[in-house]
Order: sequence, then C-alpha cells, then structure tokens
Amino acid sequence: MEIKVLFAERLKYFRNEKGLTQKQLAINLNLPRQNIRDWEIGKSETCFENLIILARYFDITVDQLIGNSDI
Repeated sequence: MEIKVLFAERLKYFRNEKGLTQKQLAINLNLPRQNIRDWEIGKSETCFENLIILARYFDITVDQLIGNSDI
C-alpha cells in the first residue's frame, strides 16, 4: 500500500482515537483544518516537520504514523 494512503488512514485513526474532529486537531496544532482534511483523504502530502508535530502530539513514532510499524 502507498505511504500516502497509509498516512491518511493512520492520521484519521489516531485523530478518532483521541475523539477529535478535524477542526479540533487543526486548532490544537495551529494548522489549517483544510490541511488535516486533505491529508486524511489523500489529496495532499505533508512535510517532514508536520509528521514530527503529529507524531509528538499523538505520542507515537513517525513510523507508526506512516504505516512502517504496527499501531
């Protein structure tokens, strides 16, 4: 499976695990909600810096976020 697709699925999974909407996550990370939406539907990719921000926020590894290791 493509990394972009895995990232989209994992991001949505971890966001839902915290019980957050896309808007809430965007506010918590000071990012545009549109970015979260686009990442979750696989419309766009994110930069490495945002991967680190997301991984730290969810207290997971970047590998978990992009699908290189198990959840």
